[in-house]
Amino acid sequence: MSNNLLKGKKGIISGALDQNSIAWKIAERACEQGAAFTLTNAPIAMRMGELNKLGEKVNAEIIPADATSMKDLETLFNKSMEVLGGKVDFLLHSIGMSPNVRKGRAYNDLNYDWFQKTLDVSALSFHKMMQTAEKLDAINDGGSVLGLSYIAAQRTFPDYADMAQAKALLESIARSYGYRLGVNKKIRVNTISQSPTMTTAGSGVPGFEVFFDYADKMSPLGNADAESCADYCIVMFSDLTRMVTMQNLMHDGGFSTSGITETMVKELANK
Repeated sequence: MSNNLLKGKKGIISGALDQNSIAWKIAERACEQGAAFTLTNAPIAMRMGELNKLGEKVNAEIIPADATSMKDLETLFNKSMEVLGGKVDFLLHSIGMSPNVRKGRAYNDLNYDWFQKTLDVSALSFHKMMQTAEKLDAINDGGSVLGLSYIAAQRTFPDYADMAQAKALLESIARSYGYRLGVNKKIRVNTISQSPTMTTAGSGVPGFEVFFDYADKMSPLGNADAESCADYCIVMFSDLTRMVTMQNLMHDGGFSTSGITETMVKELANK
């Protein structure tokens, strides 16, 4: 259902890969709510995914960009402003990748070159996006910037490895840059800490299905799915949340504040 929460707004949505991607759902919702935007992802990711299908569906131009490249980001913002006819009102960072996780490296046997790649792709790219946007004056006053995070930034989870540090850095950048952009341009910067979600990237983490089930049983509302995360992001892009900034917002069905649930008590008692 559309109530035009984003009517007249323009944006950039990064990170959509296929129909399982949270960014894909956000793009669909943004279109439904009246926004115009461009889509972007790294060229290598675009070859693996189905971004062209999404672009056709939401009538969005696709601008390939490596989010770790300042040159690519300058092109992304300049071309987006050209295509959209002006500055953007919202920006989504939905980017994360760990070579160590992908290749199954244990936390006590990390490849440090890969670790640096994890931080660059998954967190420093968030800073690079905002720094580039600020220098190009590419975001309208009162705009909204969002990064997608995970509770591993605060708590330890086996097999999440160096991605935990990347998410902690992502959230720190949101606070530091949120202050700067808030003071100077009234632009909001927040992160959303999402439930474990059945995305292509998430399901690649070892033991993901077991933890997905555990988190669902530990959350009073159950796991938040990609569609509900998209709804939350739309609200954060809208003017309804113009006084919310520098926050890490938990979107996890209550998991982050649950000690234990009756469901888990019963399950453990029966073992």
